[in-house]
Amino acid sequence: MKHRTIALILGLLIVGFGSCESPVKQHNELLLPKVDWSAHEWKGEHTDSLESGSTYLPVYSEIYQRTDAYTYPLTITVSIRNMSKSDTIFLQNAEYFNTHGDLIRDYVKSKVFVKPMETIEIVVREDDLHGGTGANFMFDWEKNPGTVDPLFEAVMISTTGQQGLSFTTRGVRK
Repeated sequence: MKHRTIALILGLLIVGFGSCESPVKQHNELLLPKVDWSAHEWKGEHTDSLESGSTYLPVYSEIYQRTDAYTYPLTITVSIRNMSKSDTIFLQNAEYFNTHGDLIRDYVKSKVFVKPMETIEIVVREDDLHGGTGANFMFDWEKNPGTVDPLFEAVMISTTGQQGLSFTTRGVRK
């Protein structure tokens, strides 16, 4: 009886530890929100009545820890939010730059729309350290005059073992 109890406890511990990471990986790999850029591609005509704007968004793919010799990697989630209840906004580009100002990638290949009250997201994986400690995004967008500007925010997060940290940044209109 004593051996069965020990075996049962060991079995539960092994199953518990073994399954501890799997649901997180499955959630991240299977349920991670991804933008279908082709579904958001604007196929309509260009209109000169739209107001143009640009927004700068600071992000961090890693931050310093202890000294400038050690960095901590982060996952970046960029939220592009249309705060209008009635008007669509349009993105011409979503350019991602590294600390040195070099363009890493442009997520928008052709003009895309964001429906009223819709949020689309860009996720930069934790293992993508190309941006560095001073990464940033630049967005060029259009909207109907008199409509509220789109909102650009980023959440940076990382969890390792029992340590976790997260913080946000908000875009600034240029």
